[in-house]
Amino acid sequence: MSHSNYSFKSMIKKYVNSSVILIGFTVLAMILANWSLTSGWYSDLWTNKVSLSVGEFNLFSHNGHTMTLMEVINDFLMAIFFLSVGLEIKRELRVGELHDPKKALLPVIGACGGMLVPVLFFWLICPDNAEAHRGLAIPMATDIAFSLGVLALFKTRVPGGLKIFLATLAVADDLGGIIVIALFYSGSMHWGFFIAALVCLLIMVGANLLNVRVKSFYVIAGLIMWYLLLNSGVHATIAGVATAFCIPATLKKPTVHYLRRIVENVDYFRHIHTTTKEEDEDKLVALTNEEIHVWKSIESAADKMISPLQDLEDNLHNVINYFVIPLFAFANAGVVLAGMQFADLFSGVSLAIMVGLVAGKFLGVLSFSWIAVRLKMVQLPDNSNWKSFASVCMLCGIGFTVSMFIASLSYGDASAMLSQAKLGIILGSVVSALAACVLLNRTLPKETLPKE
Repeated sequence: MSHSNYSFKSMIKKYVNSSVILIGFTVLAMILANWSLTSGWYSDLWTNKVSLSVGEFNLFSHNGHTMTLMEVINDFLMAIFFLSVGLEIKRELRVGELHDPKKALLPVIGACGGMLVPVLFFWLICPDNAEAHRGLAIPMATDIAFSLGVLALFKTRVPGGLKIFLATLAVADDLGGIIVIALFYSGSMHWGFFIAALVCLLIMVGANLLNVRVKSFYVIAGLIMWYLLLNSGVHATIAGVATAFCIPATLKKPTVHYLRRIVENVDYFRHIHTTTKEEDEDKLVALTNEEIHVWKSIESAADKMISPLQDLEDNLHNVINYFVIPLFAFANAGVVLAGMQFADLFSGVSLAIMVGLVAGKFLGVLSFSWIAVRLKMVQLPDNSNWKSFASVCMLCGIGFTVSMFIASLSYGDASAMLSQAKLGIILGSVVSALAACVLLNRTLPKETLPKE
C-alpha cells in the first residue's frame, strides 16, 4: 500500500465520525432555533460578548467593539479550521496526491468546473438582484467530511481511485474557497495593521528558511497575525492558511539520524537497566536519573522524526472534528423557519443555492472531467467507469461548512436572506447526498472489491 493511499484511507475513517456528529448538531440547532421554549435562548446565546483581556488589551476586540460569541466562532475558531485545512493542503502538495501532477490534474480540473458552473447557475437564477449576488460563491464548496462520510457507507464497494479523486477534489475546493474569501470578503483596509501582519508573515517565512522547527513559535506568530488581520480589514481566517503554509514540512536532520539515536539510546538503556539478580527482574523499580535522561532522549528523537506540519495537523484533528466544526454547525445551522413559506424554497437565494449545489456541482465536475479525459489530458480513476464516476460527482454537491461560512460573510446584515441561504445549503446538500446514494448503489459493483 502506497503512502498516499494510506493517508487518504485514514482521512476517510476520521471524517466518518465527524460527519455523524456534524449531522447531529445541525439537527439540534434546527430544533432549538424553532422550538418556542428554546428559540429565544438559542438566538440570544450567540450575541453574548466574549472578552479575553490583559489590562487594556482585549484579544477579541476589533474596530473598538468586543466580539460576540458568534463572531468568535466565525472569525477565530474558523481561523483554526482553516489552519487545519492549510496544513492538509500543504501536506498533499508535498507528499500526497497533489504532489503528482498526473494524479492531481483530474480532481483539480473537476474542482474548477465544480466552482465555476454553480456560480453561473446562481447568477442565472438571481440575475437582477445585487444583494443576492453577494452570495455567488456559496455553492462553490464541497464539504469534505460529509461527502467522504457518505462515500464510506459503501465501504469496500468503492474503488480506491474514486475515494482519492473525491478527497483530492474536496481539498482543491477548499483552496478555491480560501482564495475567494481572501479576494472578495475583506472590508475597508487599515494599512498599519495590514503591514504589521505582512511583517509577521515574513518573520515566519524567515524562521522556516532558518530551520526553526519549534511549533509554538509559529502558533504564537500566527495568533499575532490573526489579531492584526482582524483589525486590518482582510478577513482574519486567512491568517490560519498563511500560518499553515509557513509551518515546516521537513525534518531538521535526516530520518536516519534520529533512528540511529533511538537505537543507541535503547541499547544503552538496556545496559544500565539490566539487573544482576534474577529474582528482581519482575519488580517495579523507579527509574534512576540517568535512566530518565536516556528515556527522554529517546522520546525527543521520536518526536523529531515527525515534521512540525504533520505533528500539528495530527494534534488539531480532534479539536477540529469534535469541537470547532460541531460548534460552528450548532451556531450557524439554526435556520428560523417562522415567517417562511414553502414557495420560498423555490425562489431567490434558496433556489439558486440548491440548484447550484445539486445541478451545478454535478454538471461542473462531470463536464470538465469529461472534456479533460476526451482530450486525453487525464484518465478516469482506476477500476471506475463513467457511471460510477458520475455518481461520485453527485456527492460534490454536499456543501456545508465552507458554504455556511461564506453565507455568513455574504449576508451577515440581512438575516432573512441569510436564513434562505442556510436553508438552501442544507436542502441542497441533503438532496445531493440522497441522489448520490441512489446512484452509487446502482453503479458500484455489488460485490466487495479486492483490497488495493
